[in-house]
Amino acid sequence: MTQLDITVHNEHHRLLLVASGPINSYTFTDFQEKVYKAIAQADTAIDMERVTALSSAGIGVIMTAMEDAETTGHGFAIVNPSEIVKIALDSTGFGDRFPVVKTLKQV
Repeated sequence: MTQLDITVHNEHHRLLLVASGPINSYTFTDFQEKVYKAIAQADTAIDMERVTALSSAGIGVIMTAMEDAETTGHGFAIVNPSEIVKIALDSTGFGDRFPVVKTLKQV
């Protein structure tokens, strides 16, 4: 099983989470914990360029993060998603509702 690596950085007055590896039923709890913690604290962006898989569990975390961001008044964006991530988000039928940007400067 491949591991998920998530690093957290302070960039441009927001928290940037850089995810690398699969986000699936084995790894989503770590993803969930870090994303929800970040959203509660500040504007948050998730760099998903190196994500190799995104299951429905990971999509659920992203959808809840979007709702939490609205509730807390914090911004939220997905930065430079891999092709796998784009396909997974589009498969929900709500692909256009996800805040996806190419670079952090677009947030």
